Amino acid sequence: MINCLLAGVGGQGTVLASKLLAGCALNKGLPAHTAETIGMAQRGGCVVSHVRIGENMHSPLIPLRQADLIIGFEPGEAVRSLAYLKKDGTVLVSAHAISPTTASLSNSVYEAAEMIDYLKETGINVIVIDTDSIVKECGTSKILNMALLGAAVSTGILGIGLSDLESIIDEKIPEKFRELNHKAVKLGAQALAGKGA
Repeated sequence: MINCLLAGVGGQGTVLASKLLAGCALNKGLPAHTAETIGMAQRGGCVVSHVRIGENMHSPLIPLRQADLIIGFEPGEAVRSLAYLKKDGTVLVSAHAISPTTASLSNSVYEAAEMIDYLKETGINVIVIDTDSIVKECGTSKILNMALLGAAVSTGILGIGLSDLESIIDEKIPEKFRELNHKAVKLGAQALAGKGA
């Protein structure tokens, strides 16, 4: 069984990303379940999506310390979800921070670098993706989820290939957005390859 947790904030496309991963698995004939735990998502609150692929699932929610991969759409949310990561698991995280409402209200400073440093200091396997450059090349931040999926699938952890992801995009994404989504997936995969992964 493969467990993948996607952690971000409202509006980043974590739920869509989880549905696409599950769709990839189903297209390969593998059982897959998804579930979301959503905070005040429409106001930038945390969104955590669980994706479980494989046999013998008794719940769609990933138990603590069982996630093979955490995809952190936002560094602070990746840190917040660390309790789900298994001992030899991997965190793939966007380098772009979104300041939480609490930081804005208290006039405190929130930096992505601090969160990423914390992740690295824990000794876990951390892969940081420069999503800002991908967003800039694509011209919109709405492809962040696809860039991270492209990188995540390319790790090999999920048992899903890039061709599987490309097929589900063609199946589920409206035609006018497909080319841009394919570009983001490709750039995400290239970003991972550039790290020697």
